[in-house]
Amino acid sequence: MVVLNRIYTRTGDDGSTALGSGERRPKYDLRVAAYGTVDETNAAIGVVRLHLAEAPALDVMLGLIQNDLFDLGADLAVPQREGKAERLRVLSTQVDRLERDIDSLNAALAPLNSFILPGGTPAAAYLHLARTVCRRAERMVVELAANPDEPVSDAAIKYLNRLSDFLFVASRSVNDNGAGDVLWVPGQNR
Repeated sequence: MVVLNRIYTRTGDDGSTALGSGERRPKYDLRVAAYGTVDETNAAIGVVRLHLAEAPALDVMLGLIQNDLFDLGADLAVPQREGKAERLRVLSTQVDRLERDIDSLNAALAPLNSFILPGGTPAAAYLHLARTVCRRAERMVVELAANPDEPVSDAAIKYLNRLSDFLFVASRSVNDNGAGDVLWVPGQNR
């Protein structure tokens, strides 16, 4: 359980922040940037949910994802270290749930024959925004994982990769199952 009695601590006034392990890092540190970008993804999904009055099942899925993203932030905030007690980690079962939800949403969609421009309904446009922020988070986490001194779980990387797929399929779902998608027309404005 997390208890926040005091919001400001002044400990970050020097440009550093504490990881969940207590270790202090500069605020521009890649690990801090990675879990900060996961938080941005979560905030973008929060905006999407404001536009889902007619998609309650999707709203439930996104609520679960928002909780998962806090798990992922906690996972990234405490680097895995051998010999240390295990902390909260993203699990493969969370990735599996995302895959089931993708398959469920995708079943009603017509096949694509063009790339899609972000747009259509407000919910779809915000889902595309969340997808692009998620992809940025994924790139940062993959870069972090490439450093042998910065361990990252495979499930964390898979979760972000699958989440961006989910957000894409969800955007098509709220665009009248793809009928309202805005299609890219290559070279249209030449």
